[in-house]
Amino acid sequence: MADDNNEIELSVEELRQRYEAEKLKRIRPEGTAQWKNLKETNAKLDQDPFVEPGFTRDAIIEETTAVIVGGGFGGMLTAIDLTKRGIQDFRIVEKAGDFGGTWYWNRYPGCMCDVESYTYLPLLEETGYMPTERYASATEIFEYTQLMGRTFDLYPHSLFQTEVTDAVWNDETRRWLVTTSRGDQLSTRFLVLAGGILHKPKLPGIQGIEGFAGKAFHTSRWDYTFTGGSATTPMDKLADKRVGIIGTGATAVQAVPQLAKYAKELFVFQRTPSAVGERGQRPTDAEWFKNQKPGWQEERILNFTHCVTGVQPEVDLVQDGWTEVMWENTQKFPESEDEAAALERSDFMTMEKIRRRVDTIVEDAETADKLKAYWGKNCKRVCFHDDYLPAFNRPNVHLVDTNGQGVEEITKNGPVVDGVEYPVDLLIYASGFEINNDLNERLGFDPKGRDGVSLSERWSQGSHTLHGVLASGFPNMLLISLTQGAFGTNFVHMIAEAAKQLGFIIDECESNGIEAIEPEEAAEEEWLMVLYGAAAGGGLYVQTCTPGYYNSELQAPDAKAARNLVYAGSLLEWAGYLEQWRNNPELPGVKLERANAS
Repeated sequence: MADDNNEIELSVEELRQRYEAEKLKRIRPEGTAQWKNLKETNAKLDQDPFVEPGFTRDAIIEETTAVIVGGGFGGMLTAIDLTKRGIQDFRIVEKAGDFGGTWYWNRYPGCMCDVESYTYLPLLEETGYMPTERYASATEIFEYTQLMGRTFDLYPHSLFQTEVTDAVWNDETRRWLVTTSRGDQLSTRFLVLAGGILHKPKLPGIQGIEGFAGKAFHTSRWDYTFTGGSATTPMDKLADKRVGIIGTGATAVQAVPQLAKYAKELFVFQRTPSAVGERGQRPTDAEWFKNQKPGWQEERILNFTHCVTGVQPEVDLVQDGWTEVMWENTQKFPESEDEAAALERSDFMTMEKIRRRVDTIVEDAETADKLKAYWGKNCKRVCFHDDYLPAFNRPNVHLVDTNGQGVEEITKNGPVVDGVEYPVDLLIYASGFEINNDLNERLGFDPKGRDGVSLSERWSQGSHTLHGVLASGFPNMLLISLTQGAFGTNFVHMIAEAAKQLGFIIDECESNGIEAIEPEEAAEEEWLMVLYGAAAGGGLYVQTCTPGYYNSELQAPDAKAARNLVYAGSLLEWAGYLEQWRNNPELPGVKLERANAS
């Protein structure tokens, strides 16, 4: 990779001080409690705008091998893996009206994936699908999940517009009883929790938020009946509207340029600016795609993950903003003071290059300065977009920077910042999703394992898992989650590795008369030590960061938070632990109950 930072001069000490000052002004005493549940704040805002109201169906009472909670990529890939293994006796329970997960809900204008489609969309070789562009739009991704559902015959297995209300383990029958909002009673051997992390929207806890008199919605519940148009057509009802959008993260970076085109006036309320590099969108070269050799996608996925985790392979197959920005792993634990200084300087240089890009695009110097991100490249998800920064050159677009404090209050007319009220007709919340709260809260139900102990009780002082996949006290419950699992720039890569593990476990149990599987507590503690070891460098790094969901809003860590961590090493290292476990015929660290056991 070429080093474009050689000509950049910077003062390390001045940047340290600036980063620290920006961090301190954004720390809030309430930590993660500053965010509110969308449904609890305003149930109307949480309604599905993409289905016809009044759906009903008869309740289903049946026995099945697996109940998969979630119809996003996690649930779908697990179901597909089971299908390939000859296990087709399963149900998928999904709150939404179709497959897609986060790509079902996020249909806001401009929405697309920031990881290139050739590595992000799974199973391209098996479906025979060619993405239309390098970075697929949300519309295309949603349609692709539907194609996956048809290709692998998942629709007959699926219960849409249905929420799990309870799941209870029965020690005598060695089965889970899953009940739903539609009155279903599903007796199942395996409970797969693939509820995702980007599906349950959250709102900022701003005073007066319920009293706003205009139209309001979260970006994942976009109301095109109000804005007009669609994700692919002009929003023709905004021409006489003053629009406010709260949030300047990855969602807003994509929505703002579209709103800027159609709104009479647009007010962008910013607490923390995003780092925005060049995306370089382009159509797929059909000839290039056609000439790819069998196995090309797996090779490309692995290469991308190597590039963004500091492995620095000889060839960068992707060559995009991600592989450039993340080429060097500046979050690793340094082995010497010299290495620590070099890593810090490299990080500063990468971010300085992104900051200086703002000056080349945004015409107003004051606005440009407010759009510059003063945090490390691993503190928040870096964004890549070609139209966000130019939007602030439009006369109808106004950046309302809150100096790190956020919106003070919302009156019936609109947001208030620094004592100034900004009346708007439409208020859009680009405030993201619940990630740092407990797993059962994100799922919407609280599984009950052995002796009726709920997951929230068992994990009240922190999570207990083996590899983030199995949990003691909850036999035959399998997880795809960040909780003690992995995280990756290409999140679907992590999901695919987890789905492979879940499929193996279910198949192994089915093939060998294993009626119940759960980890030994000692093995969970050993895994926790692995997590601690991997977190050594990252733990120091995130404490220098501005608050966000990566570091739980810099909330003071407690015993619970100390266990609820993500594997901080490479995604491929985590996948290696799973593969090593699968290849050991002893299945170390788990307790097995066989059919002939008394």
